[in-house]
Amino acid sequence: MVKIRLKRLGYKKNPTYRIVVIDGRCKREGAPIEELGHYNPKTKEMKLNLASAQEWVKKGAQPTATVTYLMKNCDEEGKLIYNKKETVKLSKKAQAKLEAQKAAEAEAAAAAEAAAADEAQVEASEANE
Repeated sequence: MVKIRLKRLGYKKNPTYRIVVIDGRCKREGAPIEELGHYNPKTKEMKLNLASAQEWVKKGAQPTATVTYLMKNCDEEGKLIYNKKETVKLSKKAQAKLEAQKAAEAEAAAAAEAAAADEAQVEASEANE
């Protein structure tokens, strides 16, 4: 069975991978049938020949789960589309401070709206007189 999988390169604790088409019985670093691209998981940099990969899938090659994910999340040029979520963990003190700041901003906005409404009411009453 022919597989599309990652071939590990790089040194200790700094992996980079090549996306290769290889016989499923060969070892991970064995001689590939074709190299389709490369992927660096640390920098999220990827280059993939998507058209060739899809042709191999049509011929019956089985992509691994990781390669399937990479194929689904790449654009037409073969670059990875990566949406990094901005998550920040705050301490309880910092969360309380942030909530107090948001509440103060909301109160200030409400006060500004009330003042604008009062001015509009005063102008309307002056216009009626």
